[in-house]
This record gives sequence, structure tokens and C-alpha cells, in this order.
Amino acid sequence: MNLYEIFGLTETATDEELQAAYERLRTQYREDRWLEGEAGNEAAKKLTELENAYRELTEERKRQSKNTTGADAFEEISKRIKDGDVNGAQAILDDFNERNAEWHYLQAVVFYKKGWMNDSKKQLEIAMQMDGDNVKYREAYGKLNAKADYEQKQKQAQQTQQTQHAPTGDAQMGGNTLCDDCCRCCALNMCMNCVFNMCCGCR
Repeated sequence: MNLYEIFGLTETATDEELQAAYERLRTQYREDRWLEGEAGNEAAKKLTELENAYRELTEERKRQSKNTTGADAFEEISKRIKDGDVNGAQAILDDFNERNAEWHYLQAVVFYKKGWMNDSKKQLEIAMQMDGDNVKYREAYGKLNAKADYEQKQKQAQQTQQTQHAPTGDAQMGGNTLCDDCCRCCALNMCMNCVFNMCCGCR
């Protein structure tokens, strides 16, 4: 038996339509089960049938929503990242049964937003292995490496300065070394934002 027939619906029904039909019929059967004789017994039987059918259909729909070939799930993840809901995006990613290149790319974006650069890099490497022709993945990987290299050089430069007894002449005299560093850092961050589409979604 088609479980949707119990609700008077077809498989094209939305989740909202299914829930509305379920609540309406559940209310009806709960009231009718107190009727005397066969009518009450029939209502109780239908209520049990309704509950079981609704549980099966909702579980099936959840499994279908985790299908990695569906673009809707990726769009929802991208929207959550754009809205700053990194944990929500991660929760959806965790629910996937199979993980393709786009999944690993979006996981890289989530890790980047969390500041986990090494983990983000590893996910991008997996995405490129699975889809080596994807320009988006390669550009993101290149910019992430450039950002990591720059930050490493800055860290080494700061450590060198700290070991000196006095600041360099340019810095002491108000030179523009710090300003140049800030500009380079901002430029790299802007590149990463553009590649990961942080400003306008992650599609």
C-alpha cells in the first residue's frame, strides 16, 4: 500500500502538507476512538496505522534529503555559511552518507571560517583529487597557501624583531613597513573571501 494514500496525498506532497494532513487525521481519529462499538475500534486502528505511516515517511524523507547528489542540501549549507551559522552548516555536512568533491570544498570553507587552516587545506586537497579540473577548488587552494606562507613569514619577522635590542630604523622613524604589511594582509584576506565567496554565498 502506498503510505501517502493514508493521508490522502501523493508522493509530490511537501513536508508541510504531510504534517498538516497528519495532524488533522490524528485529531480526528483520537476523538473517534472513544465512539462505541466498531466505530471506536476502527478509529483506534487507523490512528495506529497513521502514526506508523507518518514515522516511516518522515524517516524516508530525511534519508532522501541527505543524498549527496541533491543541490538543495549544498545550497542550504552555503546559505548557513553566508549567514554565519557555521555550526548549522557543519551539522548538515555531518549528515551526508556519501561525500563528493563539493562536500569537501564546503567542509574546507567551514574549517576556514573556524580558523582551522591546516584542516581546510586538507579538505581542498581531497576536493582537487576528486575533481582536478575544478577551477574554484584550485584557486581556493592557491590563495590559502599564499595566506599561510605570508602569515608564516610575518611570524618569523616578528620573532626576529623581538630578539633585537631596538626596533628597525624605518619603524622607529615612523616608516611605512607596518602599513605595507597591513595592506598585504588585507589583500590576501580579500582574495580568500572572493575565492571562498564569503561575501555572497559559497556556490
